[in-house]
Amino acid sequence: QVQLVETGGGLVQAGGSLRLSCAASGRTFSYFAMGWFRQAPGKAREFVAALTWSGGNIYYADSVKGRFTVSREKAKNTVYLQMNSLKPEDTAVYYCAADERAISTIESGYDYWGQGTQVTVSS
Repeated sequence: QVQLVETGGGLVQAGGSLRLSCAASGRTFSYFAMGWFRQAPGKAREFVAALTWSGGNIYYADSVKGRFTVSREKAKNTVYLQMNSLKPEDTAVYYCAADERAISTIESGYDYWGQGTQVTVSS
């Protein structure tokens, strides 16, 4: 069974940075796609970034392009989301997701989800 555990959330001022981590376990992830999504209060969950475990394909939502960077560390089975120049509108619960199929930018493209980590950006 795939398990995903996100860490690294917190409270930061606008313009600051945070790095989220997603530790994956339970399977061999060589052929997995990994995604980051977020859900703000009262809003639907939205795509943030995704990459294939091989690192060959990386996608970003337009709202975070140029500010966020997704990466993975194979030896630690961990995916990261480096978030710079944070804005109050980035406030949300951030979720890590994984799937054995092709990389996707939609929720239904992922079978496995973490519990989420809260990111709050103050103005």
